[in-house]
Amino acid sequence: YEADRNPLLITPGYKIGKDGVEKQFEKTLRGIPGARRVEVTASGRVVRDLETRDDIQGNPVRLTIDGPLQDYAARRIGLESGSVVVMDCRTGDLLCMASMPSFDPNSFSDGIGSVEYAMLRDDERVPLRNKVLKGLYPPGSTVKPMVSMALLEKGVDPNETVFCGGGLQVGNRRFGCWNRRGHGQVNMAKAIYQSCDVYFYAMAQRVGMDPIAAMARRCGMGQEFPLPVVSQFYGTVPDPAWKMNKFGREWATFDTVNATIGQGYMLASPLQLAVMSARLATGRHVMPRLTLDTKPKGFDTIDFPADQVEYVRRAMSDVVNGPGTAGRARLPIPDVLIAGKTGTAQVVSLSISNGKTGPWKYRDHGLFIFFAPYDNPIYAGAVVIEHGGGSGAAYPIARDVTTFLFDPAKGMDALLALEKQWGGTAQERLAARYAAYAAERGANVPRPPQRDREIFEQVEAEARLASTRPQSIANDAVTPRPEANPSAIPPPELVPPGAVNPAPAAPAAPAPVATPSIPSAAPAPSPAPHGAVVP
Repeated sequence: YEADRNPLLITPGYKIGKDGVEKQFEKTLRGIPGARRVEVTASGRVVRDLETRDDIQGNPVRLTIDGPLQDYAARRIGLESGSVVVMDCRTGDLLCMASMPSFDPNSFSDGIGSVEYAMLRDDERVPLRNKVLKGLYPPGSTVKPMVSMALLEKGVDPNETVFCGGGLQVGNRRFGCWNRRGHGQVNMAKAIYQSCDVYFYAMAQRVGMDPIAAMARRCGMGQEFPLPVVSQFYGTVPDPAWKMNKFGREWATFDTVNATIGQGYMLASPLQLAVMSARLATGRHVMPRLTLDTKPKGFDTIDFPADQVEYVRRAMSDVVNGPGTAGRARLPIPDVLIAGKTGTAQVVSLSISNGKTGPWKYRDHGLFIFFAPYDNPIYAGAVVIEHGGGSGAAYPIARDVTTFLFDPAKGMDALLALEKQWGGTAQERLAARYAAYAAERGANVPRPPQRDREIFEQVEAEARLASTRPQSIANDAVTPRPEANPSAIPPPELVPPGAVNPAPAAPAAPAPVATPSIPSAAPAPSPAPHGAVVP
């Protein structure tokens, strides 16, 4: 009321949008209330009507969100904490922006109760935070297709190979590959579909960080999109100028090595990852759209050579349909292939946790970007599972959500089977959790803030604080977590004796020897399921 001075806002019982889209479109949705002016006697008896003004209904706001898909994705996240974003590659329409765990927005209509507010406030999975827009995460290996585009643009031959023996010495630090046994000879396609870190360590040092940062921005990272939302976080695309401006320190080689596998200072939101996937899928400057009242714009072609885009897309198909790291993401639908890229994002140093076990908050994030169908992309998206222990927590969700898009009945069958194991739907589990929380602590919880605005301001402040924490490990050398996958582990004959634990190198050790194209390491780009084998 203080800002608007509309008397309607102080009318008892009148409800307004307090957060999200309803808050953003409050004036559009509100309309103009009617009024009746009358002449009355001293006792209040109406003598005559002087003027009557009818209500003017507010304008509807039509969103691009697909209701059934949104509901499905939210339910499919299940017991995890995370988000799912799905876009239409052709129009940029945001079809799904699921963030879980969530809460019942109707609870704020008449003032949220003390017990429910305390339960939401104390939950380490932060259900009051919109993770799609305000969750920032190291993107992990999901950036490798984008980095490959930068390498191709700088003239790197995709058939050139690097030997991966399980790690690489950079200065006085050893950066390990997630596959401690090594991948043997690796070219660009194999580096993408088996997610070899050593290949990207070596090649990124050759081209430097600036081209990679520029490509990241062209693919949508570090951007705030023109969406009708209250706020969104745009993350970080680091480069030498950024580090000097923020920290007053020179960019180091290990900063490039960290960033090239999506660690260190690099941060992205699930929305940005979905946009990156859409742009890689189409080679066009896809922009997200949330309301149907804005006309979709034709997207300009990004200056990616078509053959380079296709090369990266084929490698992303082999992540799922070839000898890659996400074979279990294959769709149970004939003739529809999904392409994608796995990612495991470290959240604490190795000295604290191995990322797989231990306290939930110390486990790695699991990520997966995807698009489908591979041969004619319609949908693109991203799944981020907080502290899921690795990408294996994310790509099964992407598989089921995509299955639901093409075959709702088959997707629903998979979901219902899982919900039986989980103890019911999300609403049923929330109700049970509330009952247990109330029984344990109901009499001892403080009252919530009187104004809901204070609650959402606190949520915003905590989200901003949380977004700064991932950069606290940026100065540590990162050893990627294992993404165990038998198809991604080379046969023993490709791993020379001693490759896993090489002798310590000198501080200025050179990068691995890059060789011309070797037949045994040629890419296996066939999009057909099981169409490629490990060299």
